[in-house]
Amino acid sequence: MSAPPPPESLSPMERLLAIMARLRDPAAGCPWDQEQTFATIAPYTVEEAYEVADAIERGDLADLKDELGDLLLQVVFHSRMAEEQGAFAFDDVAQAINDKMIRRHPHVFGEESYASLADQKAGWETLKAEERDLKGRAASLLDDVPVSLPALTRAVKLSKRAARVGFVWPSVKEVMEKLHEEVAELESELAAGDVEKARQEMGDVLFVVANLARTLDVDPEDSLRFANAKFARRFRYIEAKLSERGKTPEQSDLAEMDALWDEAKAAEKSLP
Repeated sequence: MSAPPPPESLSPMERLLAIMARLRDPAAGCPWDQEQTFATIAPYTVEEAYEVADAIERGDLADLKDELGDLLLQVVFHSRMAEEQGAFAFDDVAQAINDKMIRRHPHVFGEESYASLADQKAGWETLKAEERDLKGRAASLLDDVPVSLPALTRAVKLSKRAARVGFVWPSVKEVMEKLHEEVAELESELAAGDVEKARQEMGDVLFVVANLARTLDVDPEDSLRFANAKFARRFRYIEAKLSERGKTPEQSDLAEMDALWDEAKAAEKSLP
């Protein structure tokens, strides 16, 4: 038997928590929500974070509001499941991040001061390292870099950690030299026809690219999203022009499509 939703007299946060509690209720909840676990919900959490980033990329603030709500629901969902197990509740999650933000901003909430933004970033990393030591979980400097991160992002974080202890190419020039070296090794394996070794060398190339991005202080995921959007925009131009000619890409060939690609590229460059 259905029941009315939690009253609107509650604060929005209280109402959301009550809604999730109802959805998870063993007797009167939603069968789908009832059967979920941390593991089954985790992919949705990651997906919602990407949808937040997409709304930001598109500059759609109305959509951003909705996507942030979806992401908040993920936090509430995980918190509710933890509360059912007696581990922690939503208030504990909020308290933990409150404490962390105060602890990591001693220049705002304490007596610390930093001479520059670079000093502040260094202080932030020091505080994070101290937190890892207190948790006793970092046998290696790299141990708590999440394996579940997108591989390119994780590569940047791994190389950044190593750089903090001096394991780093000193200049962009040396990173570029290493990139050329890895590309040559990839070409060698391709020429030898060894697909498995070529796959591994491709990984090495991408890891050095991630190092180059870190050295240049560029977010490689952001750069790749930009390149993806550019590719999609130019390919749509090809499709539109072929359609004007009464053709589809399948009915065209590489030479024709490549010429249209160059047209799209030139048109973009002519824009102010």
